[in-house]
Amino acid sequence: MKEQIAFDRAHVWHPYTSMTDPLAAFAVESASGVRIRLRDGRELIDGMASWWCAIHGYNHPQLNRAVETQLADMAHVMFGGLTHEPAVRLAKMLIDMTPASLQHVFFADSGSVAVEVAIKMAMQFHAARAKGKKTAADRLMTIRGGYHGDTFGAMAVCDPVNGMHEKFAHLLPAHFFLDRPVARFGERLEGREIETAEKLMIRHRDRIAAFILEPIVQGAGGMWLYSADYLREIAALCARYDILLIADEIATGFGRTGRMFACEHAGVVPDILCLGKALTGGYLSLAATLTTGRVARGVSADGGVLAHGPTFMANPLAAAVAAESIRLLQAGPWQQRVAAIERQLVDELGRYADHPGVADVRVLGAIGVVECTETVDVERVQRRFVDAGVWLRPFGKLIYMMPPFVIDEQDLRRVTGVVGLGL
Repeated sequence: MKEQIAFDRAHVWHPYTSMTDPLAAFAVESASGVRIRLRDGRELIDGMASWWCAIHGYNHPQLNRAVETQLADMAHVMFGGLTHEPAVRLAKMLIDMTPASLQHVFFADSGSVAVEVAIKMAMQFHAARAKGKKTAADRLMTIRGGYHGDTFGAMAVCDPVNGMHEKFAHLLPAHFFLDRPVARFGERLEGREIETAEKLMIRHRDRIAAFILEPIVQGAGGMWLYSADYLREIAALCARYDILLIADEIATGFGRTGRMFACEHAGVVPDILCLGKALTGGYLSLAATLTTGRVARGVSADGGVLAHGPTFMANPLAAAVAAESIRLLQAGPWQQRVAAIERQLVDELGRYADHPGVADVRVLGAIGVVECTETVDVERVQRRFVDAGVWLRPFGKLIYMMPPFVIDEQDLRRVTGVVGLGL
């Protein structure tokens, strides 16, 4: 195994890691329930749900069976000119569980691509309506502190200054950015934030095709939890000024915030909805972009088509396990589980609030965030966590957790208990 680790370190590029001085990578042998077993025999309680997707834990018998059953028929078939039962079944489930106006589903192979598709939909919608005119809406509006993916369209609406893609800023189209909402989740909104947004919309209304945001929770851009009033008011402004609203629920969808979708906290229905991560319960890469009949018809109003077609679009294995994951979620007591996780996170992470190394503590649903006063030394802190039998992956100044929904009280207590090792 030492040879494999050495080869990995020398040749395999891991996410957000230098190849000249890579961060340590721990070799995994297997995973089951909420535990990851390393090759050296150590077991880690996973507080990250594998970047927020393994909501049911690992090696789940029902999800395993869904993959095995589908594999007996076919692992993959192209979606151009063909269709299949797993994709149709999953599309119907997604339409049934989302707001009634969202009636059309475009499948993609990752969250970033789902965002790219959403952007294309918005741009083509306005371009088709502006056919024959000199200009069409060709810019997006968003808020700072956001994160929407690593592809170029998605990078362009991530935080342009403090985000992970600052080095590419000169290559990206210039969009319109508002400051991150100041009002926290549960707080009332200050009017001037919406006044600023409205003024920008009025000034550039002919240029803005869509407003894209992560509803309620800004994820990898800083784990900020903002007021539902802000989301509600932005949605109202979009409707007033004929700007499409894109809700990126790739991280928040499927119960993570205590609601099935984070938009529900504000009673908002977007024109375009992006889903991913927990969609397949962490088994296979799959994402979906849902939209309204108005947008779907508008995209082709000039006779055009949505020019996008991922090779593994609607992969049957992924679609089959996604449908089973949704059934498993809906049939189980996920609301009670997430509520119990939230209560425990509030209690146990709250004890760090007065620590001199802590700037802030934030909790919503099955999301817990401890913001430190200084940047976390990821490699040093992660080794401490692993030695304590817990898997967490800090970034920037944040030590955060998004555990599987099936984690029990004792295991979650061990996860929250190691945070002090990183302070």
